[in-house]
Amino acid sequence: MVQASTNGVHEDLTPAYPEESIGRLMTSEFVAVRPEFTVAEALSHIRRHGKECETLNTIYVVDTNGSLIDEIELSKIVLASLDQRISELVGHQFTPLAALEDQELAIRQFQENDAVALPVVDDSGTLLGIVTVDDVMDIAEQESLEDFQKFGAIQHAIANPLTARVTHLYRERIGWLFALVLMNVFSGFVISRFEHLITSIVSLVFFLPLLIDSGGNAGAQSATLMIRSLAIGDVQLQDWLRLVGKEILVSLLLGITMAIGVSMIASIRAPEIIVVAASTMVLTVMISSLIGLLLPFLLTKFNFDPATASAPLITSIADITGVVIYFSFASWFFGI
Repeated sequence: MVQASTNGVHEDLTPAYPEESIGRLMTSEFVAVRPEFTVAEALSHIRRHGKECETLNTIYVVDTNGSLIDEIELSKIVLASLDQRISELVGHQFTPLAALEDQELAIRQFQENDAVALPVVDDSGTLLGIVTVDDVMDIAEQESLEDFQKFGAIQHAIANPLTARVTHLYRERIGWLFALVLMNVFSGFVISRFEHLITSIVSLVFFLPLLIDSGGNAGAQSATLMIRSLAIGDVQLQDWLRLVGKEILVSLLLGITMAIGVSMIASIRAPEIIVVAASTMVLTVMISSLIGLLLPFLLTKFNFDPATASAPLITSIADITGVVIYFSFASWFFGI
């Protein structure tokens, strides 16, 4: 990495930054001036070194040690009197990025500050480089692709399935699919435990796919909302309890509404199980929604990507939960 210094000398600064850190994104193509410069001196310095810079919208002010003091819009310098000092223009209002922070932080900072470029500093406040919005947009697109495909239970992002090799597509998809097959064995095991109940009341089978799919869909909805909100910073880990309270109310209303629909179908197809089907719908939607909400928080707490809470995973957990609730409640209700 080459950094443009305030005296026109370039020095090689090539630290090894961790994968997906902000340091990997930054460029040294920026202009920095000293606070003791006059505006005339600063403009002369910008003309000398500006051709090498990626952007001139923002000029950075550093002290003799290279520590960041402020950032100033070029227009502010151009419109100032030539004999004014740069120190008179600084307002000490800037948003620095830490070189070792995750790239997702840069994405959030650009969204919040509507900036063209942001400075990158080390632990001592030394200006190391800048990150531009173009670089961040590329990363944001890549992160969105990865999260979207992870939510579909694909291990790593596949940029273009048209050009990807068959073996690569297979490897990226088989892991989760095989794990989910093993999870769904539990659903079959639970059903087998209620074989006598199913034999006695065959109509229970008719509503089984409807109930467990509704739970899976509700859970996937909650997980999608939380994963997105956690990724862009709208929601923090400490917000989980407030969201649980809200989700309980929302999922209860959703469950009751869907239970009314199930009851209408059951009144025609199997009136004897209206209470079981309706009650199971409410409970399944509520529990699955809470699972979908809490799993991304739990993964984030233990430093896993919340997108790992994929739709197939949420659906499989909801399926098992729905089967247990349905047949357990039916067994109790009918005394079988």
